[in-house]
Amino acid sequence: MAVAVLAAAALTGVARAADAPPLSVPAKVLAVPTADISPQMQAFIAKPLNPDWNFHPKTGAEWRAMAEKIAAGVVPGLPAMRERLHVKSEPGTIAGVKVTVVTPDTIPPANADKVVIHVHGGCYVYFPGESGTTEALMMAGFGGYKVIAVDYRMPPDAYFPAALDDAMAVYRDTIKTTSPRNVAIEGTSAGGALVLEMVAKAKQDGLPMPGAIAPGTPMADVTKTGDSFYTNEFVDNVLVSPSGFCDDAAAFYAHGHDMRDPLLSPVYADMTGFPPAILTTGTRDQLLSNTVRVHRKLRRAGVEADLNVYEGESHAQYQFDDRVPETREAFTEIAAFFGRHLGR
Repeated sequence: MAVAVLAAAALTGVARAADAPPLSVPAKVLAVPTADISPQMQAFIAKPLNPDWNFHPKTGAEWRAMAEKIAAGVVPGLPAMRERLHVKSEPGTIAGVKVTVVTPDTIPPANADKVVIHVHGGCYVYFPGESGTTEALMMAGFGGYKVIAVDYRMPPDAYFPAALDDAMAVYRDTIKTTSPRNVAIEGTSAGGALVLEMVAKAKQDGLPMPGAIAPGTPMADVTKTGDSFYTNEFVDNVLVSPSGFCDDAAAFYAHGHDMRDPLLSPVYADMTGFPPAILTTGTRDQLLSNTVRVHRKLRRAGVEADLNVYEGESHAQYQFDDRVPETREAFTEIAAFFGRHLGR
């Protein structure tokens, strides 16, 4: 009888969901989770809220100044990081787009004819130049792949679709000399969205698909639709709030364009025919729902897609420090996924 009552209540709840009032959740204190999490990652989880989460610049100059400030904190650590990961990087230009080519000291024979295109994150406004190569260094070091890191144009110098145009120019040029089946595309946050946007654009333009993709915690819906935007508000210590700096940055990049355009919010794209994908996120990530929704949409489209969710992690923390065990684990997983699909 109890089961029948619960089932009836559930059905009634479904019928009334559209009219139901929002759930009121009491304030609570969240401890730092420790089970199956390295001490290094626990330290990231325990950090206070990003002090710049409520940054709302009014001008392009203010955005640029913040981007330069963040970059200045990243670049000095890159030489040591390259040494730890046994990789070298060389700036260059491909199809008129600035890039950095990252090459491992030793490339496994199985990867000799393969390449990864990397598009960096930063809400479309942060991590210019060399500062945007950290994830590419990890992909090359942990994965053993040659990586082309795209230094796409950003506001206030260029707006939508400049980042996508630059990334696509590099992709088009790369597949002239490398079989698309041997090309993977990888990135996190805005970079994760760009990965999906690139595939949607390639499909739109009739270009061959890459062999595999890795859209990490993608900004796949910049309309702020998704449960975890709100369940993880002030839990995610990186993005913090759906009304924080990243929301402003996305709108700044969009420059008045429709935010539901699949080339800005790729969760709305037709994902039929997309290549195999591996997605990564964390339980405290504000973009957990974005990642889950993309995964479900890929699966519903018949695409092979893996979803890796790390305990306790906020937005993109799996790629904050190459010395953290979970970072090695995440990039090893991505590399193994690429190894199973590239060249097939």
